Amino acid sequence: MISRVIDWYGDHQRDLPWRRPEASPWGILVSEIMLQQTPVARALPVWQEWLERWPTPQALAQAAPGDAVRAWGRLGYPRRALRLHAAATAIATEHGGRVPSDPDTLRALPGIGAYTAAAVASFAYGVRIPVVDTNVRRVHARAVTGAAQAAPSLTAAESRLAAELLPANPAEAKVWNVAVMELGALVCTAARPDCDHCPIARQCAWRSAGYPAYDGPTKAAQRWHGTDRQVRGLVLQLLRESHGPVPAARVDLVWPDDAQRQRCVASLIEDGLVDPLPGGRYALPA
Repeated sequence: MISRVIDWYGDHQRDLPWRRPEASPWGILVSEIMLQQTPVARALPVWQEWLERWPTPQALAQAAPGDAVRAWGRLGYPRRALRLHAAATAIATEHGGRVPSDPDTLRALPGIGAYTAAAVASFAYGVRIPVVDTNVRRVHARAVTGAAQAAPSLTAAESRLAAELLPANPAEAKVWNVAVMELGALVCTAARPDCDHCPIARQCAWRSAGYPAYDGPTKAAQRWHGTDRQVRGLVLQLLRESHGPVPAARVDLVWPDDAQRQRCVASLIEDGLVDPLPGGRYALPA
């Protein structure tokens, strides 16, 4: 199975800049943060602009946090921009400007979790470690355990399986990690798996079992319209597009529900995404 997936990846991989040999560990770290819950098509242009503006952690660390939030644009979950700025500051001040290669050291950086630490260690430095995202979990679930979908969140059993499947050779393990991820993104998709073009269709436990339906716990779908997430996004969009502090009267126009809008503004302030200024004005963090 491993060799088939790796061979398939060699022929079908997407040409993404953070996968190229010249990609820096910093560029790979930025890509991993941006791609969390964000499609490649949306993240790619922002990633390119980001690396042109801040090609090193030191460059970002010298900028204001608000500049990072503004450059984040509409990628969603803007706290990621602040966490990336904080990580860049830590890399610049504590690691001599070099993105660490050790997974545990990476996890100690602000906003870096287990998945991101493993991905950067593997893809940037070739460290032999399993990299398990949603796509990888789905391929493992179908091909090995025969389940239609993975569980709503990562389980200990899934982590053990990923470790067992990881090739012993570090270079092969690195390719395997990204190859399984790509197979899940392009072929073994959640809604419409293209089994006719899957390199391991004949070895797939789910296919052999007759494609049984998933009967486990499900993850609740996230709404957008009318939620606090939408209101927060509208407030941030206003501040990003403004050339200076915005008076409260303008913020009031972004959403008609006073209580919800005020709650969202308060949460943005608490998260460090908005600075309240004298005179009832608001701005991105300085």
